[in-house]
Amino acid sequence: MADPLMILLAVLPLVAITVLMVGLYQPATTTMPIAWVTAAAVGLIGWGMSPDLIAAATIAGVFTATEILWIVFGAILLLFTLKESGAFDAINAGFSSISDDRRVQVVLLVFLMGSFIEGAAGFGTPAAIVGPLLVGLGFPPLAAVVVALTGNIMAITFGAVGTPLIIGLEDVFSKNTAIQEAINTEGMTVTQYVADAAVWAASIHAIVGIVLPFIGVAMMTRFFGEERSIKPALQVLPLTIFAWASFAIPYWLTAYFLGPTFPALLGAMVGLFITAGTLKAGFLLPDEEWDFAPREQWPSHWVGDIEPGESVSGGDQTVAADGGVVQESRDMSLGMAWAPYIMTAALLVVTRVWTPLQSFLNENLVIAWSNILGTGLDGSFRTLYLPGAIFVFVSVITYLLHGMDGQEVKNSWQETTQKILPAVIALWFAVATVQIMINSGQAAGTDSMLVILSDFTANLAGGVYPFFSALVGAFGAFIAGSNTVSDILFGTFQFNAAQNIGVPTQILVGAQAVGGAIGNLVAIHNVVAALAVVGLVGEEGRVIRLELIPLLYYAAMTGVLTILFAYVVAPGAF
Repeated sequence: MADPLMILLAVLPLVAITVLMVGLYQPATTTMPIAWVTAAAVGLIGWGMSPDLIAAATIAGVFTATEILWIVFGAILLLFTLKESGAFDAINAGFSSISDDRRVQVVLLVFLMGSFIEGAAGFGTPAAIVGPLLVGLGFPPLAAVVVALTGNIMAITFGAVGTPLIIGLEDVFSKNTAIQEAINTEGMTVTQYVADAAVWAASIHAIVGIVLPFIGVAMMTRFFGEERSIKPALQVLPLTIFAWASFAIPYWLTAYFLGPTFPALLGAMVGLFITAGTLKAGFLLPDEEWDFAPREQWPSHWVGDIEPGESVSGGDQTVAADGGVVQESRDMSLGMAWAPYIMTAALLVVTRVWTPLQSFLNENLVIAWSNILGTGLDGSFRTLYLPGAIFVFVSVITYLLHGMDGQEVKNSWQETTQKILPAVIALWFAVATVQIMINSGQAAGTDSMLVILSDFTANLAGGVYPFFSALVGAFGAFIAGSNTVSDILFGTFQFNAAQNIGVPTQILVGAQAVGGAIGNLVAIHNVVAALAVVGLVGEEGRVIRLELIPLLYYAAMTGVLTILFAYVVAPGAF
């Protein structure tokens, strides 16, 4: 075991993040630069890192963070383009018109539509979009936030077309010499390794998530229904299981055959059409519609600055993508509204499976820096290959396809810029901090900060550590507000911990990816953002307390499955 002083020093950057964000409620834009300064000081004093090595690790981190930001920028741009064109309202109206029953609306809009938005954009976007949609339909804002945060856990691991796994794990592992060599020794590339870990993550989600749509409905009926009971949720149990199966089967098959890019996106798209089509055909609809109590009976803390609208199921009105009701909108068919996302999915598949095109995109317009400052570290930004380029391209096509005017185009870019700017500083410094911690051992030829922490944790927990591995990922997402950043923070940690206790690394890395999704339920950033868009800032504590219910279920079941996978199902896996 490492020297206690080294363990104490290694944990200081994580302590700084926890104290500032959790204890003092400081934003990530303040916290992450301080964490970077802490990591740099620890690296300089405790590990003897040179200023050049610290600078090189920081630059490598900025390259990785910028790739994440490019993906997120493109994804959000497409989302706001569809919002401005009226396509998102048409999509929403198509689903909300199926039934005025709130339970059905939660299954369609929260579990399935929310998962689709997560698969396409990620980074807290579903709660910020679906919450206002529900308020526009007449949900109490507090109920809208609670169910919107709950419904898309399965999709978060594969959010923003697989960014948490592709950037959070694959990119980080490929820059870690020790991990890369260990993987190569097993006859795998890092890409193949992460694809296998993604299948384990999808397997955990598919099993644990069988009751996820039901939990979302039950949270609504138990805490916001007039009868304060889960009985109304039990009445739609067949629908929730059908929706889960419609999503989970293509979701798992996509992870197995196509890798970590498309599971959430394709699973949700297939699930949406199957479930919506079944409901439209008259199957699985509840016998009686369920609704909230009359508005005057709601407690005051359920509603803030934004008054809920009325449920709309036809006529000339549609529910707006930012809440409220749109009186006039383009006459747009569902096929035209969905066309940009269908085009996006097709382009993503083609650019990932057609080798000549894949090579062209990987080799052109690449901004790279090899052997940064003579340290052997590398950084690159693949402008064309990353999904961000596809999202931007489809957005431009959508301007023409949907006949958008100049003001609408301008609004989509302004809204996207406003959404992405706060994340720039936070992500740059967050990933740079992790790179310093990962590369700290290079200076003295000793274990890095993360390896020392992994050794200590594994030795402390012993053979039962797999049960808690997802909670480590959840903690990372809780403090950082992102599954991707959690994977960057703790992916290496989980890999080393698995090696130390002799269990399959892929299973623990998969559990880490699931844990990052679990932590999003109570991530302060996500909760604040979701409350802000429905006018309820200040109710964070109330929301987090309610979200602990699905969190504890998901974490406990994930822990049990991780133990079973590691020791019973596949103890011989790498």
